[in-house]
Amino acid sequence: MILPNQLTVLRIILTPFVIYFLLSDIIYFKEIGLIIYLIAALTDWYDGWLARKFDYITTWGKVWDPIADKVLTSATFITLALLGILAWWAVALIALRDILITGLRSYAEHKKKSFPTSKYAKIKTLVQMVFLYFVLISYVLSQSTFLSSGARDFFYMLFHNVWCDTAFYTVTVITVHSGYTYIKDNFQIIKELLSRQ
Repeated sequence: MILPNQLTVLRIILTPFVIYFLLSDIIYFKEIGLIIYLIAALTDWYDGWLARKFDYITTWGKVWDPIADKVLTSATFITLALLGILAWWAVALIALRDILITGLRSYAEHKKKSFPTSKYAKIKTLVQMVFLYFVLISYVLSQSTFLSSGARDFFYMLFHNVWCDTAFYTVTVITVHSGYTYIKDNFQIIKELLSRQ
């Protein structure tokens, strides 16, 4: 298996560890969970860069890379909902959108149909990732024993007043709207795929 595909598998393997450590009541474990998430998220950028630079693009990668992305992001959103940080209804909308679109794309690849990722969908994924980076960093560092009380207060303010309100609902709207436009723009392809059932 080529390296980009190995990194895709690694991203899926690391996801349960992200969930386990972030849900812990021990702050050191949460810090470990944050580090694992950052490593897992970086593999997404790195395997894409490798695939493009060295032409390591495979059918397997086309199917599993977006699945690995959605496994990591959806699991992290759900973990934050379990921690009481994010609203369940919005997390459910994000997860359902990503599962639906990723499922359609994977099925289209399986049927040898072109179902390209739109620029808007790529922006959506970037927005989700950036949001999760900053929420997790500010959430964990607001409790970190390695920082001074002033630094913890800063991250606490950032976490409660910036990332978990307007930013989260903006991410939710972008995610749902990108799903709607994705289906609308590819409706004919989806119709053909479903008619072959």
